[in-house]
Amino acid sequence: MTRPAARALAATLAVIAVTALAACDPADDGTSDRPSGGRTTAPATAPATVAGLPDLHGMGLQAAQDRAQSLGFHRLDSHDSLGRGREQIWDRDWKVCFQSPAPGRRPTATTVDLGTVKLAEACPANDAAAPPTAGATMPDLTGASLKVARQALPSATSITAEDATDQDRFILLESNWRVCSQSPAPGAALHGQPVSFKAVKFGEHCP
Repeated sequence: MTRPAARALAATLAVIAVTALAACDPADDGTSDRPSGGRTTAPATAPATVAGLPDLHGMGLQAAQDRAQSLGFHRLDSHDSLGRGREQIWDRDWKVCFQSPAPGRRPTATTVDLGTVKLAEACPANDAAAPPTAGATMPDLTGASLKVARQALPSATSITAEDATDQDRFILLESNWRVCSQSPAPGAALHGQPVSFKAVKFGEHCP
């Protein structure tokens, strides 16, 4: 091979090498998403959505839920503020007495719990506290609804409930009946023994 031909071949090989290197490590032209140093960055987390939770007191339960949902609050719950354990099956029959959290700017992922009573009932001064739960001893369940009293005891407990009056009425809806007396007595040790209640309907006096 002549010297001029060798020089031409060397020049050609040099051009090929430079092109290959450029393809493997392109210059930063502003379009690469890889930062300097070869590290990758995670996309930024979208901030939590925040909205104004309105004052829902005094509204019908269905209207209050619709209002909250229209503002982005979809985690909604409700309970019986009189502590009877009644379910809000037909929302239009209930009105809002209490709400948690209070009105204000809140993340829309917040669970909004509404304390309610039936439309014909007056709101209590305080939202009913959670019922007592039986541990090693029998709690005092007098005055509680039979439904709440049953829920306070271990699920394996054998329970009987009778009309406390001499009418011998059949107890169908336990949330409509309140405990007048109980056995075992409050404070007695619980070791799996059966529990019995005598009850009257709400609005009636215990004998």
